[in-house]
Amino acid sequence: MSDEPDKERSEADAELEREIRRGRKFTAKEAIARMIGPGAMKGGSAVSRVQQAETEIGTWLRSNLTDSTGALQALLHRQLKGSELLLNNLDQPLLALAAYCRQVLASDHHLEELVREADVEWGRRMDERPHFNKAGSPPHPDDPYTNDSVRMALGKILTQISQATGR
Repeated sequence: MSDEPDKERSEADAELEREIRRGRKFTAKEAIARMIGPGAMKGGSAVSRVQQAETEIGTWLRSNLTDSTGALQALLHRQLKGSELLLNNLDQPLLALAAYCRQVLASDHHLEELVREADVEWGRRMDERPHFNKAGSPPHPDDPYTNDSVRMALGKILTQISQATGR
């Protein structure tokens, strides 16, 4: 007796589902979802761990790095996307950012290269000719990215990450 109402409801639900499906197209996405079965994504995310880590770094940089044009933020984010540093720290992407900052600060050549790339990005964004640092000359007064300013920005990033993570 208790099976009959469930059976009637199931048949009614099935009929309603058939009626609804008659009025719409069947997509490849729906076919894949049916093949996988119900609940395949329960507890999971449609966004990969790599994308989540990349997004976390980008969000953190936008919120914590003072950068009027955003060129340095974008450059740091781009440098870390898909990098080995990030892939080895997917659960703690800010540690990858800190490691990258330490690598740059440990080498004058890496710092100068980062500054040059920041100048190029700034020029692209502002549609202006970038102001490159010249050895033995003081930086151009309108240059937003000098060796000293980028060194200071990376140092602040390290300090903030250290305070946030306790490392």
